[in-house]
Amino acid sequence: MKVKRALVSVSDKAGLEGLVKTLNKFAVEIISTGGTSKAIAGFGIPVKDVSDYTGFPEMLNGRVKTLHPKIHGGLLALRDNKEHMETVKKNGIGLIDMVVVNLYPFEKTAAKPHVKLEEVIENIDIGGPSMLRSAAKNYRSVCVICDSADYTRVIEDMEKTSGNISDELLADLGMKVFARTSTYDAAIYDHLKSRVPDSHSGKDSVFADSITLNYKKIQDLRYGENPHQKAAFYKDMAADEPGMPSAAQLHGKELSFNNIIDLNAALEMVKEFNSPAAVIMKHTNPCGAAQALTLKQAYMDALDCDRLSAFGSVVGFNAPLDLNLANTILAEADFVECIIAPSYAADALEALKKKKNLRLLEMKNFRQSTGKACPDMKKVAGGILVQDRDMCVLKESDLKYVTKARPTKEALESLLFGWIVAKHVKSNAIVLCRGTKTVGVGAGQMSRVDSVMIAAQKAGGRSNGSVLASDAFFPKEDGIEAAARAGVIAIIQPGGSIRDAEVIRKADSLGIAMVFTGVRHFKH
Repeated sequence: MKVKRALVSVSDKAGLEGLVKTLNKFAVEIISTGGTSKAIAGFGIPVKDVSDYTGFPEMLNGRVKTLHPKIHGGLLALRDNKEHMETVKKNGIGLIDMVVVNLYPFEKTAAKPHVKLEEVIENIDIGGPSMLRSAAKNYRSVCVICDSADYTRVIEDMEKTSGNISDELLADLGMKVFARTSTYDAAIYDHLKSRVPDSHSGKDSVFADSITLNYKKIQDLRYGENPHQKAAFYKDMAADEPGMPSAAQLHGKELSFNNIIDLNAALEMVKEFNSPAAVIMKHTNPCGAAQALTLKQAYMDALDCDRLSAFGSVVGFNAPLDLNLANTILAEADFVECIIAPSYAADALEALKKKKNLRLLEMKNFRQSTGKACPDMKKVAGGILVQDRDMCVLKESDLKYVTKARPTKEALESLLFGWIVAKHVKSNAIVLCRGTKTVGVGAGQMSRVDSVMIAAQKAGGRSNGSVLASDAFFPKEDGIEAAARAGVIAIIQPGGSIRDAEVIRKADSLGIAMVFTGVRHFKH
């Protein structure tokens, strides 16, 4: 398809100069609007204002610019349809062979803190999506570009064929438009739904009646959880919080599906701590976690929790990694799959790179999510579950002391640390701690007492004098009895069982201090 006339109207002008210079090189007539027209003229490229082309002025503060038959007729006319060609000729409508449009930045505007609804509404593009859809509907005859990342592809195609566009590229660009306009409309709906009262109840609805997800593929993966499963990694285009899609890989083999899952689990957990902290993650469960005065000490404490399980693990840090710690990791760990940290000292990075396959990731914008975090979603066959993320933060003042014995100041600090760790352990979750380090973790069991026994077994003699964190209530006394046999001195749990009174009496009889949180931390 030969490009003779192009309409260019973009809010984001990145990369525009190279494209319009290529169009000019092949004698393409360019028509444009407002600021885009001025930018093109500034590049020294001839350009015709859309108002001169249509013979109709822009109006309503720019709300109406391209909604005109001379625009949409020129885009929608079928070139091989005799009646269409006679109609456009009779009405003085010229054919438009290319549309270059990127939409008003609605998503960026809506994400601004305390943005006014009026500003959001003015960033709802009308003419842009209309032109894109008209051009994409006629993609066999019109080249439509909605993403500046595709400028290079179009330029290369035109250079190869003296100003033509291949059928394959036309089709690819046309299909891309409908993905863009659908996610754009979904973003508008989702935002307005959160701002405008529900017409039925008069109240704000927490979740929209429908969801359109906007994810962009970052990379194809070698395989999924197992080699016979294909997989890919996508970024949530609406997310503005630090996460795995924005982590930079500095060294090592390509990340696997399982690596990304474990790295995400380590990252989300280690972000919870303000003091230097280290997390050793295995199959999405921490086999060791600690915070300390130094990052090296935190790592050693986390590693000592369960060195056997730490083989082939993912390690997360919440502070920059120096050479001393790098050498400690190399000396102490049998085998580490991945490390993620906010940054690495140059000499630490060089030392770690000696391990050819060790994957090193950097998360520069390292922070806990603030405000309303992106929701948690879990896929089931034929549907999706959506919920708020578990962002609950527990303070000492939130605790309810339910036993005769009260935990000491040191035990209380340890209980609050264990409570954070338990939040990131698969249910049923039991975490044993001494100070601000784990000594035993029981994860993913069908009965809570089994999780207690596994945590005690992992801890060995270190369980004596430890504190215990449970992600949900104890339904029976047996879990308390198992904790006492392990030497546990204090327990933190949500409470809420119909047998709470029996559980409390048992703790009292065994001399164990117990506090209730009133909050459960199930993780499935």
